[in-house]
Amino acid sequence: MEIFVLASGSSGNSTLIRSNGTNILIDAGISRRQISWRLEAFGLSLESVDAILLTHEHGDHIRGLDVLCRHHEIPVWASAGTWKQLKVRSPGGGELVSGRAMEIGAFQILPVGTSHDAAEPLAFVLEDDRTRVGYCTDTGIFTSLLRERMRDLDFMLLEANHDQDMLRHGPYPWHLKQRIASRHGHLANHQAVDALQSILSPRLRALIALHLSEENNEPAMATRALGECLPASVALGLGGRFHMLRLDGCGISEHPAPQSRPAPL
Repeated sequence: MEIFVLASGSSGNSTLIRSNGTNILIDAGISRRQISWRLEAFGLSLESVDAILLTHEHGDHIRGLDVLCRHHEIPVWASAGTWKQLKVRSPGGGELVSGRAMEIGAFQILPVGTSHDAAEPLAFVLEDDRTRVGYCTDTGIFTSLLRERMRDLDFMLLEANHDQDMLRHGPYPWHLKQRIASRHGHLANHQAVDALQSILSPRLRALIALHLSEENNEPAMATRALGECLPASVALGLGGRFHMLRLDGCGISEHPAPQSRPAPL
């Protein structure tokens, strides 16, 4: 299994997970052109994407979806609540239900409900014949359901959005601070640590922290908080706006995000 974090944060989110010829794109929160360019930087293409899974309908997760669907016939899967908020339609695809697993190519996919101020947001557990990965972002709390579903992972992609003190004393208006820190907002660094500790097992090989706030967090703070609870054998990476990550059996590598079409490999 290979994981490519194309973009992560409030400016846009998109990740591709591939295994045995099946390519699953989670969210399309950056432009179609940027998704295409970033995939090409890894020798991939939008034409190779077999399905799109949506976590929820907020703009930083679906910004590129409409144009993408008008140019590419890719099945889109989302919860019923998310579909009600969307204007786009796609060939194939359909509705996801928390707790109801399905198969797409080489993957078994289990949607899991999260706690966020969206219509019906989801996290995902994806498995192939050897590897089990959890993908959880945009949730105000790491619920007992998430703890149950996210056990025994090889790879974990987990939100670490903000530092609670930076948020409290930062420039955001009070109502936005309340939203972010609420049960339907985003995980703080210390909450991500608690979540990680609740599911940590000897099987875990890598953790990628997602959706770091540019205003209310710092990479060094997230790295320190998460790194202190991880065994030395577990690789740690941080998703971002201007760089991409590749996770495979060799570990995590960081790559600059192209601002134009990359040169041929």
